[in-house]
Amino acid sequence: MTDQQKRGGPLAGVRVVELTKVWAGPYAGKLLAFLGAEVIRIESEGSLDVTRTYGVKDINKAPGFQAVNPQKLSVQINMKSDEGIALLLELVKESDILIENLRPGAVDRLGLGYEQVKKHCPNIIYTSMGMYGAEGPLSYQTGYAPCFAALGGLSALSGYEGAAPAGVNIRYADSTFGAAAALASVAALNHRSKTGEGQFIDVSAVESMTSMIGDAVMDFSLNGAVRQCDGNRHEDMAPHGVYPCRDGEWICIAVSDDQAWQRFAPALNLAGGAGALAGRFDTFASRKAEESELDDIIANWTASHDASELAATLQGLGIAASKSFSSVDLISDHHLWARGFYADVEDSEGQSRPIVGPSWKMSRGATINKAAPKLGEHNKYVFGELLRLSDEEQERLHTAGVTR
Repeated sequence: MTDQQKRGGPLAGVRVVELTKVWAGPYAGKLLAFLGAEVIRIESEGSLDVTRTYGVKDINKAPGFQAVNPQKLSVQINMKSDEGIALLLELVKESDILIENLRPGAVDRLGLGYEQVKKHCPNIIYTSMGMYGAEGPLSYQTGYAPCFAALGGLSALSGYEGAAPAGVNIRYADSTFGAAAALASVAALNHRSKTGEGQFIDVSAVESMTSMIGDAVMDFSLNGAVRQCDGNRHEDMAPHGVYPCRDGEWICIAVSDDQAWQRFAPALNLAGGAGALAGRFDTFASRKAEESELDDIIANWTASHDASELAATLQGLGIAASKSFSSVDLISDHHLWARGFYADVEDSEGQSRPIVGPSWKMSRGATINKAAPKLGEHNKYVFGELLRLSDEEQERLHTAGVTR
């Protein structure tokens, strides 16, 4: 058993080959690694991931690459060579899952499409990630996270009420797409454990994003209604928004139902911020009907408060509330550290660094202690231990540029 397999977790013993670039594909591999899988990234000097090179001099210390590739292995294989493809197929034979998010048609041109890989490994789980998926009239198109969010419909709904769409954070699309691919891969593993059958999984980024706004899609399909931007409003909650506080800070407040409102309203009244409330907003329907005025009342009240102190007070009343965090707030939040939201990992030089850890807690979770790998850091392990190549053959392949 390898050191990776000794980490434990529900996917201990599962090996994943990653033919991925940038963020969405590597994020899927990251989630599988966090579940205990041994995830091996295929890289080469001649085709470096942009996250290794963007804005840095040292490709092994690039923040973008470090963020999305912890607890993985890196092996160098030149996929532009026939010997490189042959090596890769031998590695796939020793693996359970292959994830790819290369440009449309690239894997087929390389001889690494599903049907070709299946001949070498009949029970492989092959997860293909594309903007529009692997089939259909638009499957030839490629794109990045802003395209996913826009074409999936999210960007059109993200903005202030009565204003033009403002769009969403670009990483939201990549991570949502990546999480969908990881979930599908785990479901396929479960299926294979019962049937012995591998699967081809076709994941569309656009469809993944559209699934996040299913209510809006169904409203149009059934009623012809076209949703508009509505700021921070929520169909089933009122008030539900972000309100100004002292010193340029903001607080998020969500009142879930009439019972929560009965706990919230006295806080407003006691502060003298809403003397005219008396019974006006006791029902969800009444709060929703005059939501703009209610938001103004709350905003006038919160403006004189410290965001953190007010959030703590409201939480004590059972109201969902939180200071709107900056990046500095997030990284210094004691609660997040205490809950294990961040994990300390160590790179190959023994240096410790924090990463965003898994979004779950398990009674028997995987150990997460390794930072993202150096380029080719695990060549010896993959070529020597897994593929059982002699030292002489490894040297020949390196000299020939196949494993660089």
